[in-house]
Amino acid sequence: MWGLLLQLLLRVIFMDNIDNTDLKIPPMNLIEEELAREEARYSFRKTLWNITAVLIVVAAVAALMATRLFVLIRINGGSMNPTLVDGEIVFLHQTKDIEPGDIVGFYYGGRILLKRAVAGAGDEVEIDREGNVYVNGSMLKEPYLQSKSLGKCELDFPYVVPEGMTFVLGDNRAISIDSRNKKIGCVEKGQFVGKVVFRAWPLGRAGIMR
Repeated sequence: MWGLLLQLLLRVIFMDNIDNTDLKIPPMNLIEEELAREEARYSFRKTLWNITAVLIVVAAVAALMATRLFVLIRINGGSMNPTLVDGEIVFLHQTKDIEPGDIVGFYYGGRILLKRAVAGAGDEVEIDREGNVYVNGSMLKEPYLQSKSLGKCELDFPYVVPEGMTFVLGDNRAISIDSRNKKIGCVEKGQFVGKVVFRAWPLGRAGIMR
């Protein structure tokens, strides 16, 4: 098809030097047929790539699940927007070794919640009216946030995280119910399922999460 179009283009470019009676432009129906065939080939390649990508993800999921070191979680709700979006699928690495900054999964009310670990046992936490978070007097840099908010907070500051506990916050601070709320509070070590390490779906956002 490209050879046909190139031939046509060259003829048009140099048509001043050509006797118009000798100019043989391919019929439009022939060009349209070639374009249709090329579009069909492109569509097939795209479909084949999408199927291959899905099969790779499925194989990776099966392999990871077989190790029993990972848990597959489907995101439900918007408390971790924009980091994790409703409907996405992520892997949790099962571990109790949690550090500030990790996106963690923990048991609450018979289900697994996902939040971000912010501070550990003994740390002093403060959140000002603008939603800036301070741990031990230093303001956290939180590039993953779309906006800051004090949110639904029932704590008196400064707040010291109890022994054996972790202070967690959702990335969507305006709506997240987390350690600022006495209903959930800080998370005990035994509640943790693990931390998010990989986003499997959608394919356009798939990859390792840090």
